Order: sequence, then structure tokens, then C-alpha cells
Amino acid sequence: MGQNILLTGGAGFIGRWVAKHLLDVGHNLWILDDLSNGRESNLIEFQKHPNLKAFIRGTILDEKLLTSLFTENNFSVCYHLGASINVQDSIDDPRTTFNNDTVGTFYILEQCKKFNTKVVFMSTCMVYDQCSSESGIDEMHPIKPASPYAGAKIGAENMVLSYYHAYGLPTVVIRPFNTYGPFQKTGGEGGVVAIFIKNELDEEVLNIYGEGTQTRDLLYVEDCARFVVSAGFTDAVNGEIINAGLGRDISVNDLALLIVKDSSKIRHVKHIHPQSEIQKLLCNSAKAKELLDWEPEFSLEDGISRTREWIVKGGLA
Repeated sequence: MGQNILLTGGAGFIGRWVAKHLLDVGHNLWILDDLSNGRESNLIEFQKHPNLKAFIRGTILDEKLLTSLFTENNFSVCYHLGASINVQDSIDDPRTTFNNDTVGTFYILEQCKKFNTKVVFMSTCMVYDQCSSESGIDEMHPIKPASPYAGAKIGAENMVLSYYHAYGLPTVVIRPFNTYGPFQKTGGEGGVVAIFIKNELDEEVLNIYGEGTQTRDLLYVEDCARFVVSAGFTDAVNGEIINAGLGRDISVNDLALLIVKDSSKIRHVKHIHPQSEIQKLLCNSAKAKELLDWEPEFSLEDGISRTREWIVKGGLA
């Protein structure tokens, strides 16, 4: 028998893949999304799935809505992915990001506490200070809130963990590194891989912010979704913070060359938020391997190839 599960932010890029994974393994799923970043079109293929019980267009800031959802459905797990996720937006408008990412998470926690619903909280690698070691960033690595987005996520993480320690509520904080793949937006709010591939296909120049020497650890979205889902059904991670990444970093310059194969089609432009840039991101996922028996299955080249194939077939802009 499948369990009743609430997924916030389920119409988003990663949320869509988490939804697919949960439905594939037979759970009953309710998706809550305000569509400020997600798209209902991401969920088209699940519309007639017998286990997709409801898609609710609504906000995690609506306590009345949350109360009725939790009271009526007896959720075992809440995967809390709903958030404002854009670093630049958080710098321009920190209030919206704080309300969605910190206050909204508090409202979710209050409901989960009432019904002893496990919370899987989606945080971000952007909370970390830059990496100086080749062994990568583990969960004990120093944090540095270099943007209001990172600050709001750290505030929410601390609340999530406090509910584990203060109330015994099963909670886990997950910090996936830079995730990419099919269904990621290829426009301004998208990820670097999707934007670069779209520009290459359109024979447009690839713009790189700053010098392009900054590195990213790029995690393919299906690997990320497996990681997210497994955290909801493993007691060993309760009260923990867990990273997930490929364990290999690549500079933005090298990533652009890997995609476009021609340096004359790459241009460097002024950085829009240099103060919030993290120069080196390399993930150490040893804890995920130990506690979840999780490790990535897709190489960077394979993931880029799959993402390119999806965009060529008309992936959404």
C-alpha cells in the first residue's frame, strides 16, 4: 500500500521528477504549488495517474489551506521543495524570499508537528562557503549566507532541525548541488546547462558571468530525485543534513566549451551579483552513500546529452 505524501513545489523542475519517482513506486501524491516558479505543464503526463490525488494551486503561506490539507489526508511524509530559488531576486527583494523560504517552512513544520508527518526539507549548496579542498564540501563545511536566498534557507534549516530536537519530529535537511536536466527552464531563470544548450542550438553566443573560472558540481536531475525520495523513507537520516552531488566539479568556461565546442561562441559579461558568487563548489556525498546507499548514476556527459535531446525535441523554454 502506498503512503499519502504531500509534495510542495511539485510543479517545479526538480519537483516534477520527485513527483514522477513517487508515483512510479506507488505512493498517493498531493502536489501543492503556487506556480510562481513551477509550471502546471510539467505535470501533464501525470494528470490521469490514479495515484495523483490532487494538484492544488496555492501557497505554503496560506495556513488555512495547509490546515485543511493536513487534517483531511493523514500525510506520512512532506517533501518540502516549494521556495523562492533565484539568488538575484533575493538580493532585489529579500522580503519575498524570506517569507516563502523561512516563514513558509515554519507553517509547514507546524502542520507536520500536529500529525507527526516526516519533513524532507530541500535546502541548497548555496549555503556553503567556497571549497578549498579536493576532497570536496561535506556537511561539516563552513556555511556563508552570501545572499538573502542562502540566509533564508539557513534560517529554515535551523527551524527544521529544531523540530527534530525539540519535538522528536522526524526531519531531514537535504542539500543537493547544482541540479540540471530535462524540464529545467532554458530562459533567464533556468540553470546554466539548459541555457547554454539552448543558446548553442539556437546558434547564439553563450554568455558567462565574470571570468568563468568558478566551478560547479552538476548533478543530473534523475539522480537528484532518487536522493530526495530516499531521504523520506530512511530513518537513519532523521535530524541530519545530507549533501548530494556528482563529486566532480567543472569550471563554467569548461562547461561552455563542452557544450558549444567553439571558444569564439563564448563571451564573458559583467557579473550581476559577484558578491554572492561561490568560486568553487565540489560535493562530498560520502554521508549520502553511508546513510542512504545513494550515489549518482549519470555522468556529466551523459546528463548533458539527455538534456540536449529533450531540448531538441521541443523542451519547454
